[in-house]
Amino acid sequence: MASEQLAILFADVCDSTTIYEAIGDAQALALINRLFAVLTEKVRARDGKVVKTLGDGMVCQFRDADAAFHAACDMQAAAVEAEAGAETKLAIKVGFTWGPVVTEGGDVFGDTVNVCARIVGLANPSQVFTTQETVDALSAPLRSRCRQLYPAKVKGRVGEVKVCDVLWRADPDMTKVFTRSGLTRAAPAGAQEWILKLSHAGETVVVEPAGSIKLGRDKANDLVVNSALASRVHARIYGRGGNFVIADQSSNGTFVLTDGSARELRLRREEAMLGERGYIGLGGPASGAGQGGDHVLRYRLESRKP
Repeated sequence: MASEQLAILFADVCDSTTIYEAIGDAQALALINRLFAVLTEKVRARDGKVVKTLGDGMVCQFRDADAAFHAACDMQAAAVEAEAGAETKLAIKVGFTWGPVVTEGGDVFGDTVNVCARIVGLANPSQVFTTQETVDALSAPLRSRCRQLYPAKVKGRVGEVKVCDVLWRADPDMTKVFTRSGLTRAAPAGAQEWILKLSHAGETVVVEPAGSIKLGRDKANDLVVNSALASRVHARIYGRGGNFVIADQSSNGTFVLTDGSARELRLRREEAMLGERGYIGLGGPASGAGQGGDHVLRYRLESRKP
């Protein structure tokens, strides 16, 4: 038995029970195993090791937090690529932590492992979650790609764990911000200021961190969505604690589809936190974005440029 500092990563296939029921045990298992083979390659490419697989999940270890960060991003990108054109789509959620780990018999144990298992359970499909402690262990450019979300209770811990969201897509316009020259000191997660951009019918509206806008068919809204499916005042989007929340106020409901996710969320007089980027459908499925539905908006989280 030995104790050392390691990064631990959990990756879970989302809605695996539904997939097994839909296509049968043998086909579902083969599909998941093929995805795991691709994810294993991404882990090894970052000098990591797959400790074990647990049905619809895998546990990995890395020598440093940066390697786990890059592997998590690579794994999500690979999962999204594997989904393209696939009849049965598999989405994953990933969590990683950094800290003291006990290794024995090829397995890993300890508080760092337990916290990792907890935060991956909090993530949504196509998300990467980590902790503030882990963010503090990252190199400067990577810290700015994390935003603090909320504190969470972890079984066996007295205090709360600060959960952080990793913006894993390295878009060209975002990469400039993340790796700009002259960065000598990393800002802590949450210090980076984010804005939300909404686009519809050639118009773009920006939601400020402390701002609020209304969406709907009525011309008095901040963003007018002239669709028969949309209510006069359909939904509201507002900043809260460094995140952006959409609140449905409609008759037909509001649909939210995060990029890379196989599952669409439907809100009926409910609220949900928006992810990094995706589509919003007012009164109809957001998946209609591919057909250019007049009820669908595009949203995107961006760093405020200096």
